[in-house]
Amino acid sequence: VQLQASGGGLVQAGGSLRLSCVVSGIRLTANTMDWFRQAPGKEREFVATLTHLGRTTYADSVKGRFTVTSDTVKNTVYLQMNGLKPEDTAVYYCKASRYKSWGQGTLVTVSS
Repeated sequence: VQLQASGGGLVQAGGSLRLSCVVSGIRLTANTMDWFRQAPGKEREFVATLTHLGRTTYADSVKGRFTVTSDTVKNTVYLQMNGLKPEDTAVYYCKASRYKSWGQGTLVTVSS
């Protein structure tokens, strides 16, 4: 499984970003995908899940602001992040739930 996350950057509080994760080696139509993040000095934490049936789950801290979707033709998972807050600053990672491998992540920095 290979995971290539991108789309991070520097944004002001209240702004938006869309992260992408191109997935290789497995099909999204048969796998649940997760987004995690790791802030400086903190442990990695769960952000969102999208099942192969299209069901979503979100961490309380991002519920109502973040949306996870996928394009099964492009085999890509997205994380739309709106209403960004400084506490959302972290490296964001995508992961296939059934597999242990992690991609390199993409850095999101939210300035106040």
